Amino acid sequence: MEEENLSQKHSAMISRLENLHQSRLQQQAISRSNNNSSDSTSSLESTKSFLQNFTTSKNTIQSQLNHVTDPNTKPYLDNISLSITNLEKMVAENSYYLPNYEIRSSLKTISDLRAKLEIANAELLPKKKFSFKNKSTTKNVVQEKVLLENVVEEKIRVRETEGFKDKEGVLLVKSFGDLEEEGGGEFSLSNLISCEIRITGKCRAVFIHKLKSCRVFIGPIMGSIHIEQVEDCFFMLASHQIRIHFAKKCDFYLRVRSRPIIEDSNGVRFGPYLLDYDGIEKHLKECSLDEDTGNWENVDDFRWLRAVQSPNWCVIPEEECVGVVNISGLETPAVKRVGEF
Repeated sequence: MEEENLSQKHSAMISRLENLHQSRLQQQAISRSNNNSSDSTSSLESTKSFLQNFTTSKNTIQSQLNHVTDPNTKPYLDNISLSITNLEKMVAENSYYLPNYEIRSSLKTISDLRAKLEIANAELLPKKKFSFKNKSTTKNVVQEKVLLENVVEEKIRVRETEGFKDKEGVLLVKSFGDLEEEGGGEFSLSNLISCEIRITGKCRAVFIHKLKSCRVFIGPIMGSIHIEQVEDCFFMLASHQIRIHFAKKCDFYLRVRSRPIIEDSNGVRFGPYLLDYDGIEKHLKECSLDEDTGNWENVDDFRWLRAVQSPNWCVIPEEECVGVVNISGLETPAVKRVGEF
């Protein structure tokens, strides 16, 4: 139940941040229309306002920590911990427009404040042999901290990475070509609806975020593929590691060196990698993915801890599996619709 609540918080937080971002974009558009102000000016003003508020809160917390001397100060320290958590939320909620270095600097400041709070806790509060309530509270604080940091880092990573973003109903093609041994860099797919994506050549890592009713065909990945918030999609992927989070009603045709991981997902099905294009065999070999390990059907569901099979995923029945899909030509889509081949 605790893990389920944390997952719900993560999903809710991402949705809230998206809504905040869209609201800010609308406000900025109205401001530009009325005042003829530029994006850069608006962004600078927002950043300046954030830094002022952040600095004020940080200084208050630092002052409180510097004046903690009474051994009977647990409620006082708890309030400081809550203030630090609110500071983390402030960073998360403003991460869409803040420069990346400001985000990382703010997170470093928060980390330093937490370290100082932990020292105060250790020095001033008496240790207890058993304190199940305190352990639970501490665990919740740590989980909330990790959740906030992951959300912020995810936004930075997707924003910094080259990729296809904010498209609907189009065919998107990317070729990394016959690159040197190191291969291409990182690539992201974000906020795509009813699109078909074809990526060929070698790439180090792929980040996939918020796709709906899309068909995704990707050549060999030398590192990992991270997938989050996808629905009614079809994927053909080859990678050393594949992690899937918040997926609904999707088919995954995989070749993967380690066991695929799913979290907070349901209605997902798995089959073997069946992609073909000119040069794929060479790319697979260079990425050490030329052999099918069979791990595509050895799925780990991190939210299902029982000994019996997880109900959230299954192997695609043989009669429903697609054949080999060749994406060398661009004349026609490789598939018309998920499930129709």
